Amino acid sequence: MWNKRIAYGLALIVLAAAPLYLAPYELSLLGRFLALAILALGISLIWGTAGMLSLGQGVFFALGGYALAMHLKLANADAGALPDFMQWSGLDKLPWWWEPFRSPVFAVAGVFILPGIVAALLAFLVFRRRVSGAYFAIITQALALAAATFVISQQQFTGGFNGLTGFGSVFGFSLTDQHTQLALYWITLGALALAYLATRLLLDSRFGTILLAIRDGENRVRFLGYNPLPFKVIAFAFAGVLAGLSGALVTLDLGVISPAMFGVVPSIEMVIWVAVGGRASLIGAVLGTLLVNFGKDWISSAFPDLWLYAMGAAFILVVTLAPTGIVGLAQRWRSIPMLRRPTPPALVE
Repeated sequence: MWNKRIAYGLALIVLAAAPLYLAPYELSLLGRFLALAILALGISLIWGTAGMLSLGQGVFFALGGYALAMHLKLANADAGALPDFMQWSGLDKLPWWWEPFRSPVFAVAGVFILPGIVAALLAFLVFRRRVSGAYFAIITQALALAAATFVISQQQFTGGFNGLTGFGSVFGFSLTDQHTQLALYWITLGALALAYLATRLLLDSRFGTILLAIRDGENRVRFLGYNPLPFKVIAFAFAGVLAGLSGALVTLDLGVISPAMFGVVPSIEMVIWVAVGGRASLIGAVLGTLLVNFGKDWISSAFPDLWLYAMGAAFILVVTLAPTGIVGLAQRWRSIPMLRRPTPPALVE
């Protein structure tokens, strides 16, 4: 246990010191991928622990990103002026549901509350009908498709396919300033550390034990007197909150949030990250996110036409040869008798 804590502490120190040894571009990539790892923690919770495969986490990612982007769009517009895409669409008045996002407090709260409420509502409506397995995955995938289609169709209110962009500053700090970018990186790293600790505490509690029991035998849990519904709803809502936080941080890093970032394909990619790292391991989810996304950046730069094939091949190989992911392979490797370090003989007195 202490060895793991020391290793995690050292890893955190190495990541915190990344601005000292990484170029600005690599540091920006690392910060973005660490933000995506927050979302991956939620997928590990609901899929690896609770057995709920969601192919629509991009929806909650988008809710967090749009909640913050709406405020940034209003804050960076001229006093009393509408956002540029609304002017191009012929609107002469700001929609009423945009007005609350003028407040930075409301926007930041919305990053957490909106995804959490929507995720909880979806989970309640679906799980009260005892929908599970492939049916639940299909429903969440359909939700991602419907959400992306809706945002694209509402050009005058959402920016359409282009999304929301053109943020010059956040809460008075210029996003192009090097000090702001460093602060955002450390905030992202701190958010990931807190998200990991919160998820770890949740899994180590009685709540996490019941989630495992629900995954392995939901009817047996009911027989023992527990109602699985509130546990599944809370877990799914918590994963939604993590996805929303991830979406807000990535929006700050990229300076844009658009339907291309949360549709069906991105939502499936999110599951692949966790599958590659190990869906039953929180550290595996983080490692898988970093590995796949850095691999995507390298392959798409060197061989632009091969990335989708590489992604598909990686998922097929993981599912068929290593269903427990990288972490599972590492544990299996350590368990091979030939690779164990021999136990030193006892001293003879």
